[in-house]
Amino acid sequence: MFEAKYQSFEDSAAPALGVAHLSLLRAELARRDLDGFIVPRADAHQNEYVPPSEERLAWLTGFTGSAGVAVVLRGEAALFVDGRYTLQAASQTDAGAYTVVPSAETSPERWIETHLPAGGRFAYDPWLITADGLDRLRRAVAGASGVLVAVDSNPLDAVWADRPSPPVAPVTIRDPALAGEGVEDKLGRLRAALKAEKLDAVVLSDPHAVAWTFNIRGGDVAFTPLPLSWAIVPADGRPTLLIDGRKLSNEVRYELARHAEIVEPVYLDRSIDLIAATGATIRLDQATAPAALAARIEAAGGKVSKGPNPGALMQASKNAAEIAGMRSAHRRDGAALARFLAWFDAEASKGGLTEIDVVCALETFRRETGALKDVSFPSIAGAGPNGAIVHYRVSNATNRKVGTDELFLIDSGAQYEDGTTDVTRTLPVGTPTPEMRERYTRVLKGHAGIARAVFPAGTTGAQLDPFARQFLWAAGLDFEHGTGHGVGAYLSVHEGPARISKLGTVALAPGMVLSNEPGYYKTGAYGIRLENLELVVERPAPEGAEKKLLGFEPLTLAPFDRRLIATGLLTGEERAWLDAYHARVAAEIGPLVDDATRDWLLKATAPLDD
Repeated sequence: MFEAKYQSFEDSAAPALGVAHLSLLRAELARRDLDGFIVPRADAHQNEYVPPSEERLAWLTGFTGSAGVAVVLRGEAALFVDGRYTLQAASQTDAGAYTVVPSAETSPERWIETHLPAGGRFAYDPWLITADGLDRLRRAVAGASGVLVAVDSNPLDAVWADRPSPPVAPVTIRDPALAGEGVEDKLGRLRAALKAEKLDAVVLSDPHAVAWTFNIRGGDVAFTPLPLSWAIVPADGRPTLLIDGRKLSNEVRYELARHAEIVEPVYLDRSIDLIAATGATIRLDQATAPAALAARIEAAGGKVSKGPNPGALMQASKNAAEIAGMRSAHRRDGAALARFLAWFDAEASKGGLTEIDVVCALETFRRETGALKDVSFPSIAGAGPNGAIVHYRVSNATNRKVGTDELFLIDSGAQYEDGTTDVTRTLPVGTPTPEMRERYTRVLKGHAGIARAVFPAGTTGAQLDPFARQFLWAAGLDFEHGTGHGVGAYLSVHEGPARISKLGTVALAPGMVLSNEPGYYKTGAYGIRLENLELVVERPAPEGAEKKLLGFEPLTLAPFDRRLIATGLLTGEERAWLDAYHARVAAEIGPLVDDATRDWLLKATAPLDD
């Protein structure tokens, strides 16, 4: 019997409790003479995944999605979500208490400007909003002729009686053979970047950046091996690492103390004051730094420089050891995927599987590698029409049986100590329709367009994005998400700053790992997505070339389902690419699996028929 250790299928939404919690918050706001308050789904680091102690939006509203904002006024309240979550938000909240507003239709700021009464005192928690977000909020409240108030303590926390304690998971030192670069070398590169930008210091507000810089990992949040922490790195002098000492063994503390002063997070304000009082120019990561830090720096006499963390591109371009680890992780993951795909092929047509069964099976095959640390995100497993919901998360309430003559979309990933994986395949159950095969093939052609691309150094993700869409566009079709995101090395499965999307403005560089995941979604019918992780590598330049050329090496090793390919739509070059990819999958994964799986794999990776 398969089971899931790292994922839950419980739906924790409780709309009735949301109504009660809204009343408690309104009473606290009235006690403080406040007319409104904003509650983002965020912690002080703007993490994608947050610990239970930071799930304020879920406690208040009942909505459990990973992105959203609630605005609470004395007489009305609204919950803003993007297109992934409009159906979920409506089902998890009480319609009498909250108006669910698609963020594509109006932003929280525009809503505040039109709904806050003139003179109304509107509050925010400066630790849960970035400086850019505060600028937008300030304009909205001014537009409503209101008064913006920064609270010293969060009013929601004051009424959250059973709020969980902050996490204190143990911190580990990353194996130097996997990190590939020592802490002092990383700090040296970071200091050089600060000096090049004429900066006196940087505050690392993103725990991913802290983990990378100091070669540490932890377990404070689900799906990402993060120790929640802060760091201040001066251009000259010793860094300060602010982390809860309960997470540090004597050995770990000793190792970290070689590189930085170890300070409790409660002293973050004081640490900021010490460096800002010298008049220092301090870089704050505009994507993750809370507005409270900017206010603190300025109040202490420092100057704020808003911009990206200077180490972000260093982190994104993996070194040789990290690349070797990612390749190793993907071979291991590929073997687990082959076992899963062979199992699914044998069992799905029998009619007894559910979406949860499939998620549990895949996680079990990965656990049986003996190396799985966690999944890298909750698996997206959509049968038939559920596959058309881009970020569908199966629960006990939504669990659907795998039917016949339909498609099954499975998007999943794993965290191993040597690397992070993320892969999507779309699988037929029974006989696919001609339309399914035609649209699958258009998505596959777009995937191949990215995988086969050769481009000059300096090319951005936005310039590559049309390569994935061109064949869908030709048929009047498209998909509403980005083509790819960056991926960390045993860190976040969603890592910046590079991405392949219409908004991808960062140039791709050797060593970056990005997903390649075009799709097509027919509402109420089926979804198709095909995802590999790709490593940016240098390509040989032809004679006479004037620029260095780059391309992609696939890290993911899993077959595409040949039964869904309309071979007549492929060009000769596309067929050659696919046959070569499948030959590599068979060669690298075949020796790692049992005989029965190997027999299945050889058939699944055979050259395309004419």
